[in-house]
Amino acid sequence: MMAVRGIRGATTVEADESVEVLAATGELLEAILTANQLEDFEEVVSAIFTTTADLSSTFPAEAARELGMHQVPLLCASEIPVPESMPRCIRVLLHVNTTKSQSDIVHVYLRDAQRLRPDVMSAQ
Repeated sequence: MMAVRGIRGATTVEADESVEVLAATGELLEAILTANQLEDFEEVVSAIFTTTADLSSTFPAEAARELGMHQVPLLCASEIPVPESMPRCIRVLLHVNTTKSQSDIVHVYLRDAQRLRPDVMSAQ
């Protein structure tokens, strides 16, 4: 049975530079797609990207467009500025159509963002 599932992921960058944000976001998206065996962007319903307040050089959704997600609805937003939260962090929530169960979904945390979810084995 087909269902809409959410796939979470996060990564970090060293500096607020457009090239670095896009490269890290692209790396994260590719890792999520690979880990979840998503081969067709028709399976991706939508994506929400957030960045911490210290990242404003570019929209991380541009990395999704560079990968070919031209028809996927994308949204960028700012994270809540919680004191002492992880700096320079990019998060994504992909909504996908899949026959996989919730427990079969692979969430991906890269770079320093692995510390956000030590209970999740990231695709490295």
